[in-house]
Amino acid sequence: MNSGIESIRAALVGLCTWLALSATAFAADTPGHWDFGLYGNAYGAREYQVWVPANYQPSQPLPVLLVLHGCVTGPNLMGEASGFNDVADTEGFIVVYPRQNVTANPTRCWNWQLPVNQARGSGEASILAGIVDEVKAGYAVDPHRVYVTGISAGGAMTSIMLACYSDVFAAGAIHSGGMYKGATTISGSAYALLAGSIYSPDSNGRLAWQCSGSPKPRPLPVLVFHGTADSTVNPINGQQAVRQFLQTNDLADDGVDNDSVKHVPTSTYHGQVPGGRAYTVDTYAYNGRILAQHYVVQGMGHAWSGSQSGLPFTDPQGPDATLITWLFLKDNQR
Repeated sequence: MNSGIESIRAALVGLCTWLALSATAFAADTPGHWDFGLYGNAYGAREYQVWVPANYQPSQPLPVLLVLHGCVTGPNLMGEASGFNDVADTEGFIVVYPRQNVTANPTRCWNWQLPVNQARGSGEASILAGIVDEVKAGYAVDPHRVYVTGISAGGAMTSIMLACYSDVFAAGAIHSGGMYKGATTISGSAYALLAGSIYSPDSNGRLAWQCSGSPKPRPLPVLVFHGTADSTVNPINGQQAVRQFLQTNDLADDGVDNDSVKHVPTSTYHGQVPGGRAYTVDTYAYNGRILAQHYVVQGMGHAWSGSQSGLPFTDPQGPDATLITWLFLKDNQR
């Protein structure tokens, strides 16, 4: 009798062990997938999509990247154009793609030029921050490694999120966009896109620092990507974004506007994509830490650099902006 019970017990132990090993093996091969959400507050509601990366485990907190699309597009096309989902599967981070409503903007542009959206706790900025909070509550997230990036109108909106929520985002990347408060009216935005902002990047750098409540000293690293042939967003906007965030970092360094963070590159690199475009990288470092990098891609228009998707507003001949962006962001913690 005892030997029979022991045999059954051994068989059950073996079965449990096999199930545990099988579950582990299955988890190791779990593919990435889309989840869908909707967040709203007093300023409106927005849909969003979450790319949950391959092998996601609820017990393992991961970084989060908020990706803001440009005009006439949305989460699926932005995910395909950028390729962030593939990088997320390999590197292990969650990607969040909000969708702009046609009711808020007929061409689905983020309304970065409206003052209501340029303040903390207000407008579209508050909705995007709320989406991040909802993702933090629903997934295993490392709150010290939350990042933001975007292109075009999404790039300009990225500047707002970095300026007004520097306590949320550890770093960010602006692709073919502009600086914080580069325009404050519809007509002003048209001029900024054509010829650059009329406002001083240094003055706006202070406004950006103030939008987060003049926080205690903490660096805010920013990557800027722009093509020299961009006829939609004048490349001067990229230059202004770099200067603006250097000024913000000058204040964030010690709370004083004392030029501790210089506006002169500490190094410059000239690169060449094999069979593709030449590019220049200006790096701005302070106390051994990179605060800004400015990629200028020769001959590239208004496009996501390095994308092999074949979609509009992408350029396969440029350096791989997706991988470069992630490698820049991933080492920064808040």
